[in-house]
Amino acid sequence: MELKRGQVVRSKAGRDQGSFMAVLGAEPQWAVLADGKGRPLERPKRKNIRHISPTLTVLPEEALATNRKLRAALREAGGQRENIPAEV
Repeated sequence: MELKRGQVVRSKAGRDQGSFMAVLGAEPQWAVLADGKGRPLERPKRKNIRHISPTLTVLPEEALATNRKLRAALREAGGQRENIPAEV
């Protein structure tokens, strides 16, 4: 799974299950995620890529500038159900 900076993902496991987050960085096994509220940009979450499901939405770089802009962009992206690929 190839993740890009700014890509919106949905958590499949853990306390944050079902929530949308943005990718800040990616390693082979891990993704660094933030949502602007529970996980602000200053304290991102490192999550195993098996526990996230990528969407087709990629946020612009300016949406990752502040927590307020990130929350607004995720709120808008979360309302767009067509951007979520069907699970097989």
